Amino acid sequence: MAEDCTEILEQLYIYVDNEMPDEARQHVETHLRACVACLEAFDFEAQVKTLIARRGRERCPDEVRERLTATVRTYLVDQPPTE
Repeated sequence: MAEDCTEILEQLYIYVDNEMPDEARQHVETHLRACVACLEAFDFEAQVKTLIARRGRERCPDEVRERLTATVRTYLVDQPPTE
């Protein structure tokens, strides 16, 4: 499952930006319905995008995006929260 989570987390920005083909989008949505950790990462990414939009920026800088991805991956994939 962690391998699939890694794939999903790498695609979250494209998913949040609504820039992926329908088939890939359906794959991500199916995974998000089944995986609480990835759903939490999605919620975080959506909040970041909303915050940035409120600040008047069009897109999160690539460097920030990469750092956030690494942080989310470390927290949610490498060390999933205990339930």
